[in-house]
Amino acid sequence: MHEALPSKTALRVALRRAAHQLHDEHPLVFKDPFAVPILGTEFREELNRTPSADKRPFSAALRAFMVTRARLAEDTLASDVAALGVRQYLVLGAGLDTFAYRNPYPQVRVFEVDHPATQAWKRERLSAAHIDIPESATLVPVDFEHQTLAEQLLAADFDPKLPTVTAWLGVVPYLTLEAFRDTTVLLGRFAPGSAVVFDYSQPGEALSPVEKLMLDSLSSRVAQAGEPFRLFFTPETLETELKRAGLQVQEDLDGPALTRKLLAGRKDGLELRGRAGRICVARTAV
Repeated sequence: MHEALPSKTALRVALRRAAHQLHDEHPLVFKDPFAVPILGTEFREELNRTPSADKRPFSAALRAFMVTRARLAEDTLASDVAALGVRQYLVLGAGLDTFAYRNPYPQVRVFEVDHPATQAWKRERLSAAHIDIPESATLVPVDFEHQTLAEQLLAADFDPKLPTVTAWLGVVPYLTLEAFRDTTVLLGRFAPGSAVVFDYSQPGEALSPVEKLMLDSLSSRVAQAGEPFRLFFTPETLETELKRAGLQVQEDLDGPALTRKLLAGRKDGLELRGRAGRICVARTAV
């Protein structure tokens, strides 16, 4: 990502989440009343041109992946608020995520972490859409070239001793292995029972020829945007990495499993066809 510009992939994620609100059949997989307003009017024409799933099944599958991962993260938070009394929600690589501005839990503080350029862009989008930043939300800018995540979180009054749910969506494939390990070690030190929800991609050699072509196509597009994929795991290698950091896998779901869990019975063609992208829920030991 260019140092002075917001993330291009963050914008594409926001567009797909907004398109879900406008074009997919109800009940929505992921209901977000701020997804469209935060983008403003400049992208409305592009949103209106969103093709149906039968015309662009790959595009619909990518949209499905983005809304199911957001749904799974917020479902995990809801469950943990009820069962564990969780009072902190950490959003790493927040982009235009809007949970903090529709947070239904008065006791939950939301910490949004992102690059300063992307966060400045988000503040502009929020202001233009007349969406206020509530007192329960803290935006934490982190320039990883000069700052550490741990230091910036502590400076923002984040308490690692409190059970926390972390949403780490659309980030892991862009990291180096060193950056992934640094972050998971930090998350593994959070209070017992804390959860992290994140997505990752399997390497091409673990996929069928068709799935590898789909992954190669997506990889080419994000590389052209200046944000190439760097990091891949199989479920087995991921579990090994997480154990190293003190995290235990609770769920690790591929496309068909996510379709059964969150997309079953839909008639709008919104489904996950491949096994390249996966979503993992991991926890610190209780």
